[in-house]
Amino acid sequence: MTRWHVHGERAIYQSDWLDLKLVDVELPSGARFEHHVVRSPRAAAAAVVRDPERGVLLIYRHRFITDSWGWEVPAGGVDPGETPEQAARRETIEEAGWEPGPLRLIGSYFPSNGLCDQAFHVLSATSARHVGEPANRDETERVAWTAEHEVKELIHRGEIHDGFSLTALLWAFATA
Repeated sequence: MTRWHVHGERAIYQSDWLDLKLVDVELPSGARFEHHVVRSPRAAAAAVVRDPERGVLLIYRHRFITDSWGWEVPAGGVDPGETPEQAARRETIEEAGWEPGPLRLIGSYFPSNGLCDQAFHVLSATSARHVGEPANRDETERVAWTAEHEVKELIHRGEIHDGFSLTALLWAFATA
């Protein structure tokens, strides 16, 4: 097996959200070049809550980077000292006002492993308890329980278009 060799890396930009690095890498063929890499200090976690009676818990929100509106599963960063399960629970309460029942890890993945080292963790629950309104109205326009066939229609119509939500939902449907 051939492996790329890293000779080192230097910081181009650093913040609490991400670090942009220039990595000195050598290919097995001997070619050597610098490659931009985004290092993320935090993993992310999402909760797919699929209640048999209510459907799937979704939030509707605006994303300024793409200037788009869409339906998403509750998700966010894993804080220092927090497990993905704790982060998924916290984010679901903060963004949707619902506390998920027992969460189980469906899987973890790197959404863009040719550019970024951030890990995404997908968790699922089959129940949730309403605990109040979303804590941060800046992140959530609407909260809705949506029947599974309607979620698939939202995906088909492009109303669920972020990679984390799409992967989480499709993975949850496939492993049901």
